Amino acid sequence: MTTLDISSYLAPGRRAHLVGIGGVSMAPLAEVLHGMGMVITGSDSRDSGAVQHLRSLGISVAIGQKAENLGEAELVIRTAAAHDDNPEISGAHTRGIPVFERAQAWGAIMRHYKNALCVSGTHGKTTTTSMCTHIIMAAGLDPTVMIGGTLPLLGAGHRVGQGETIILESCEYCNSFLSFFPTIAVILNVDADHLDFFKDLEDVEKSFRAFADLVPEKTGLIIANRDDENTMVTLRGESRPILTFGLAQGDVHAENLTYFKGLPTFDISFKGERKAHVSLQVPGEHNVRNALAAAAAAFSLGVPAPAVEKGLGAFRGAGRRFEKKGTCNGADVYDDYAHHPSEVKALLDTAMHLGYERVICAFQPHTYSRTKALFQEFVEVLSTPHMTLLAEIFAAREDNTLGISSRDLAAQIPGSEYYPTLKALVSRLRELAQPGDLILTVGAGDIYTVGEMLVQGG
Repeated sequence: MTTLDISSYLAPGRRAHLVGIGGVSMAPLAEVLHGMGMVITGSDSRDSGAVQHLRSLGISVAIGQKAENLGEAELVIRTAAAHDDNPEISGAHTRGIPVFERAQAWGAIMRHYKNALCVSGTHGKTTTTSMCTHIIMAAGLDPTVMIGGTLPLLGAGHRVGQGETIILESCEYCNSFLSFFPTIAVILNVDADHLDFFKDLEDVEKSFRAFADLVPEKTGLIIANRDDENTMVTLRGESRPILTFGLAQGDVHAENLTYFKGLPTFDISFKGERKAHVSLQVPGEHNVRNALAAAAAAFSLGVPAPAVEKGLGAFRGAGRRFEKKGTCNGADVYDDYAHHPSEVKALLDTAMHLGYERVICAFQPHTYSRTKALFQEFVEVLSTPHMTLLAEIFAAREDNTLGISSRDLAAQIPGSEYYPTLKALVSRLRELAQPGDLILTVGAGDIYTVGEMLVQGG
């Protein structure tokens, strides 16, 4: 990563080439830079709706990556998946064109906004960033948004607005959020994850503390989960202003919490004052906490209570977050992105209280390193549903140097079944499906295609 300051390069008329321009955070980045008057080109490995949209704006996008695509670029911005052996990256190095990471670009962009709301946490980032977006939109503040998933309200994972507020999902992996400049930093929770990059929980906590320390000392704000012990340890001794939230404790908390068919209704107390009454359309205690974090951020920005109520009441989930796919043989089929034991536990705890006769969980572990490091935790949480079916581990960015398989999990989880292919998993789920069942496809890889095949009869 270059040590040059990207800010001086982000100016009208400057030429930037984006490698992996069709990605979920690269496409909106291209649109924002284009809107600033820069000349943007890019490349991607495949055509997509995002690529077509960028072309409609007049941005030239090449499919396939080669050094000639750089053209007259003065800087290159790359997606995390583009390594130094990528022909465009190596071509830029050869020509002396500076190469920046996408997080550096987003960090420089947010400095142009009065309010930079950055939502971090090991779990719940996408949902909470989406809730914040619903609220800020309901308040008519015309935000710029970057979410790591699709939000139906936007029809995409991003939005380019003209207001004073930017809302960004902020990921700790590879310390990418340390390139940001938050005025409000939300920390939902801190857990041992991404252990292919971080050494241990203490290393993760160190990263989140560095993120919190990016907030301006006098004018900034940290919003932290009072219920999460690791978050409180991370922020011990912090001199910057902290606003806490929690289910029943903290500066912002829930009162009169009730559930109807799994959906929560509650009052939001803000610094001792009842500020809002909310009925969520997404189930689970974890979503009450997410909503409290979003409300805390909104109130801190001066958003009126009616917009908080309207925004949270209209939120029906982000893509791949307890997303209903349809039905199969009378069974309801839902999909969820959960891939850490804490996320899977929150999902299954919610699912088991929704009144279904059987909860059948089809789980695809994500990365060999995570499966190995958290093996016993996965065994424990995946023993919760009535049936657990295991797909093979989704490799993502890794090679299987650990010699681990989902078969090893299946051997430890009573009554579970292992399927080496998604096709075999689909067949078994179709055999099992009957009215009264909830079938969950769970994981951060391509397990979502299983639910799609089930409901389409494929």
